[in-house]
Amino acid sequence: MWRLTCVTLILLVCAKGSLSQLNVCGQAPLNTRIVGGVNAPDGSWPWQVSLHSSVYGGHFCGGSLINNEWVLTAAHCLPDVSASSLRVYLGRRTQQGVNANEISRNVRTKIVHPSYNSRTQDNDIALLRLSSTVTFNNYIRPVCLAAQSSAFLSGTSSWITGWGDVQAGVSLPSPGILQETMVPVVANDQCNTLLGSGSVTSNMMCAGLTQGGKDTCQGDSGGPMVSRQCTVWVQSGITSWGYGCADPNTPGVYTRVSRYQSWITNTIGQNLPGFVTFNPPTSCSSGSLTSTSCRGRCNEKYNSRFRCNCNTNCSLNCCQDYRQRCAM
Repeated sequence: MWRLTCVTLILLVCAKGSLSQLNVCGQAPLNTRIVGGVNAPDGSWPWQVSLHSSVYGGHFCGGSLINNEWVLTAAHCLPDVSASSLRVYLGRRTQQGVNANEISRNVRTKIVHPSYNSRTQDNDIALLRLSSTVTFNNYIRPVCLAAQSSAFLSGTSSWITGWGDVQAGVSLPSPGILQETMVPVVANDQCNTLLGSGSVTSNMMCAGLTQGGKDTCQGDSGGPMVSRQCTVWVQSGITSWGYGCADPNTPGVYTRVSRYQSWITNTIGQNLPGFVTFNPPTSCSSGSLTSTSCRGRCNEKYNSRFRCNCNTNCSLNCCQDYRQRCAM
């Protein structure tokens, strides 16, 4: 009982926001830490779902579980498919072969954002209500969602996952293992400069490396982009659009989840997702002055005075154990 109370207190301190799902969302007990990605260990991203449709003959988009009966995905995944043609797979790691921890559900309701613009991809967000509820375990859990006042600053480490192409026009090879990779957030003004003025709206966010090499691609659409805050993972974005796959100076564009807290809340109505205010500190903690470990110092901004930080833009004075702790 005391152990459960302690965990709950830690979550409430680190994850300020809607309490409805905060006791379960964003926790990946089996996570000890795409294009340019690597195989994700089983259970690393327990909210990741695979959308299948008879229209496409298999996997065509990703999504994320946000409570025990709703999935968040991209609107652009759904114009040509009916709810009755959809099948949602949860707890899946590979697209071929046996997935011992997998379950699947049909879709009862498909809801596309009423202001979705298929030309500009603005408001590229949709919700799917499953045919029946799911039971959470280490392989199937909901993600926390970024609350409306969240701030994902340039350089914030972000993880993207999916079963999409490994490069433009090249499918993920058999057995189709879920891929994961980390990319930094790119500020909207810089992203507009790179992709075309006005193409990235305030309802969008960007992430990627200047040199390219890591990105989402065809088939990853609708999947989550997440960042870690203390003990929980928070979904900042939904894979939406981009030019090519992992090309230099062309960040991927994601639907900015924090802009849709009201719409998601009003649409679902009850058993709401856990909304978390992601707002990294403006400076490093006092532990950074002496510590050579990143433990407990969540999303710190780079500061040359300090020996450690967890920012992907860091090139000097980095943690010795950056890859083991900060890159998780």
